[in-house]
Amino acid sequence: MSMPSSFHRFALIATLCFAALSAGADDHDTTAGVTPTVTENGFMDLAWRQEDGELWMAIDDLDRPVIYQGSLARGVGSNDIGLDRGQLGATRLVRFERVGPRVLMIEENLRYRADSDDPAERRAVAHSFARSVLWGFDIKDTADGRLWVDMTGFALRDAHGLAATLRAQGHGSFSPDSSRSSIYPPRTRAFPDNTEIEAIVTFTGEPDGRLLASVVPDPTAITVHLHHSFVRLPDDGYTPLAFAPRSGFLDTGYAGSFYDYASAIDQPLERAFVRRHRLQKKTPGDAPSDVVEPIVYYVDPGAPEPVRAALIDGATWWRDAFTAAGFLNAFEVRLLPDGADPMDVRYNVIQWVHRSTRGWSYGASVIDPRTGEILKGHVTLGSLRVRQDRLLAEGLLSPFGKDDDGAERASAMALARIRQLSAHEVGHTLGLEHNFAGSTDNRSSVMDYPFPKIDLVAGEIRLDDAYAVGIGLWDRRAIGWGYGDFSSHDDPAAARRAYLNATYKMGLSFVADRHARRAGDAHPDGNLWDNGADAIDELTHLMAVRRVALGNMGRASIPTSQPPATIEDALVPIYLLHRYQLQAVGKLIAGQYFDYAPAGALDGPAVRPVEESRQRAALDALLSTLTPRELAVPPSLMSYLAPRPPGFPDTRELFDHPTGFTFDRAAPPAALTELCLDVLLDPTRAARLTRANYENALDFHDLLETLVASTLRANRSRNNDALLQQTVNFAVIRRLIGLLHNGDADPAVRAAVRFVLTEVERENDAGRYPEPSVSWQAHDQWIGALIKQALSTNVEMPSPVAPTVPPGSPIGQ
Repeated sequence: MSMPSSFHRFALIATLCFAALSAGADDHDTTAGVTPTVTENGFMDLAWRQEDGELWMAIDDLDRPVIYQGSLARGVGSNDIGLDRGQLGATRLVRFERVGPRVLMIEENLRYRADSDDPAERRAVAHSFARSVLWGFDIKDTADGRLWVDMTGFALRDAHGLAATLRAQGHGSFSPDSSRSSIYPPRTRAFPDNTEIEAIVTFTGEPDGRLLASVVPDPTAITVHLHHSFVRLPDDGYTPLAFAPRSGFLDTGYAGSFYDYASAIDQPLERAFVRRHRLQKKTPGDAPSDVVEPIVYYVDPGAPEPVRAALIDGATWWRDAFTAAGFLNAFEVRLLPDGADPMDVRYNVIQWVHRSTRGWSYGASVIDPRTGEILKGHVTLGSLRVRQDRLLAEGLLSPFGKDDDGAERASAMALARIRQLSAHEVGHTLGLEHNFAGSTDNRSSVMDYPFPKIDLVAGEIRLDDAYAVGIGLWDRRAIGWGYGDFSSHDDPAAARRAYLNATYKMGLSFVADRHARRAGDAHPDGNLWDNGADAIDELTHLMAVRRVALGNMGRASIPTSQPPATIEDALVPIYLLHRYQLQAVGKLIAGQYFDYAPAGALDGPAVRPVEESRQRAALDALLSTLTPRELAVPPSLMSYLAPRPPGFPDTRELFDHPTGFTFDRAAPPAALTELCLDVLLDPTRAARLTRANYENALDFHDLLETLVASTLRANRSRNNDALLQQTVNFAVIRRLIGLLHNGDADPAVRAAVRFVLTEVERENDAGRYPEPSVSWQAHDQWIGALIKQALSTNVEMPSPVAPTVPPGSPIGQ
């Protein structure tokens, strides 16, 4: 199998493994000033002294800055803790400085610079801001004019901040135990352009909670592998590209977004570059050309088939984007060669990571912090994500015990999602930002979070087109902007701007991460896990799909070998099928359309509010999901939801069970109501509604009155529906009281809530509401007592307990 090139400039020469070096360690007496035997081929030579457990490194150029990259080679295995295999730390630019008998490793402060040829200008900035000494090394030998320093303590320290992470999350107090830690020679190697050091580090302490015990054999001793990379800086052949907010590219973040004190006074002080790989045509210009060196990604062979093939297939989609940009044979995906280390910075890798529960996947990079050039793309994919999509498909199709190919279709949907996920995370390591507007533009970007497209044909659920195949138009255009060769133009920067303007004139949209994550964000197109150009229409469609899927659920929803209680596992994602579309519809309320165009590229106003009629339609659509008809679990399904037998414990992926071991039919409606009220009563959205300054705008009082009219003031249901309606009412009152007492909420919002609660209390006291049953009488008395407590300034209000909503997005942060 072919090996990767090494940072575009150097031939790869394999170095000797340290197991071989240790055999001759006894022949070298360092007290006599004799340099230990080492490989001569490494970027920074290393010597492993097995007899005393010391690792030495040679520093032969004190003036040479290098990249230092820390990482977690072997993780803890818990999504909640978030310390995963392959996790990268910060990328740092360091240099070594000798001070007497020690060598200091100093991180340069790249946040503040002077991009100038004048050394006095550069010196003035350098002396104005602090640097950071990351470590001080003892000099062991000075033979041959090189400084041999002891790296052992440096490698065995808590370089990844693991103890601080555990402490901050309440998992206990831990610290590294040197007696249980050591250099790990098999993955401590030197290469021509990078030196890799790995250590087994054990953290000892007292754990709190149960999470550590669920993933560590002895939770008082957590043993991980910490990895350290020293990387030669790339040559000066790379040209940085200035960051443009609407390009769809990531900036380089801290130490890349910097203040340039050499900037002219009529130019911005703060500058930033985008992240991207170095890619050059053999024949520069507009015409298509082969590349000098392709971008190659390597897939972890630890991923099983058919997942491995899906990962390769999805990542390979990016080849089309580079071809469209005029770069031929520019992108390749291969299997990681035997013996290759995925932490080796020479390899762009797609790593398959196991955890105790499903969790996020990531696309990280090792970059040159001076320029934004990507030196290594490092994708981390959680192995349990594919099972969650398979579970969703099983709930939609209820395929078991039937003669059709439903089970195969469920697996096909899960693999289609893995292809998309692979492409998505590789996209980040190519430099691309999320584009959460992609779903509104006919699935124009794999950089969106995709919800499966579920078709309903003659009452039958179809998943044939659940996930798009290939990258979208936005992805092609973004790669063309970031990597395209505009060198043949008289003004390449102007040509690149014109290209970007043309992209937007195609009707494409871009909403970045910062304007999409929160339920109260304003941009109607900035949504995660949504579908369709019309959010309200898609919600209506999903509700229809959901009714069909819930009606079909039963014994056929689980394999015949599983107990009936496990139907609840499949029920949760189906019952909450529209949870993200609720947020998409909610963003129409007090919503504002905008993009990131500079003033010179604007064709009209920078901000356009959503029309009032559209906002009211969104409000009605949301409230329609809280009717007893939509909230009820089908009675036919209830007869299958038996208590969970031994060996099948309750998990957070299930609904609350306040009724004990038996299934509580009010728990799913309570969870769904919470999700809807999260949208309707979001404090940020409420504040925007109180400040609407255009004609006929929906205001927050209108929203509250409509909410109360459809819940607390609605006609009272009887029998089974009464329980569901009361569940909604209790949630509404609890959330309104919570907003009233929210000291961070806008005063006008709290005033509006107080006004409405006062009205409800007055109507309740006046007996306005009919009392058809004892349960409704009890309901009114309880709500009345809650409101009186909430409105009283002399009574400390106990917070009613909110239901726990099963997690939707992958677990963990």
